[in-house]
Amino acid sequence: MCTRAMESDCRIPMACLRPRILALHALFWGLVSLRVFGAALLSDEKAAVAVTKAVTAPCWQLEEFVVAKECSACEGLQSKTIPACSLTGFVEKINCTKSNKDEYKSCRSTKMEEHLFWKFEGVMLALTVVFAIMVVARQRSLDRQASDKVRRQIESI
Repeated sequence: MCTRAMESDCRIPMACLRPRILALHALFWGLVSLRVFGAALLSDEKAAVAVTKAVTAPCWQLEEFVVAKECSACEGLQSKTIPACSLTGFVEKINCTKSNKDEYKSCRSTKMEEHLFWKFEGVMLALTVVFAIMVVARQRSLDRQASDKVRRQIESI
């Protein structure tokens, strides 16, 4: 509760009522509420999916398996006939030990991972160079403005 002596402490500062700040608050609390309500909805869906997933889950999720063929790229016919190929474009053939079934499991190739890593490193290096150039250019601009200001002040004396 506010008393008259501390009335100024109870007021919302005018800086908080700016449209940009209000929009940011609305966005923040909207995302928080979406996260909370979304998590509640997803937990209900996950419980229902878990019941059906136990029946339709591939054998490699339920039991031990042995890799029969290492991770390799999907070929033309494989990518159309094997659903696991659509996820990463690479599959490995596995043999489940209890049921003795052969299935295909999606995997990530080490060559693909290495390519993605170097691509990421290249982009980060390029961004570093771009932003370093921007910083140097901005610093030169500010130095030029400061020296012009000092020169004008000296000339006005």
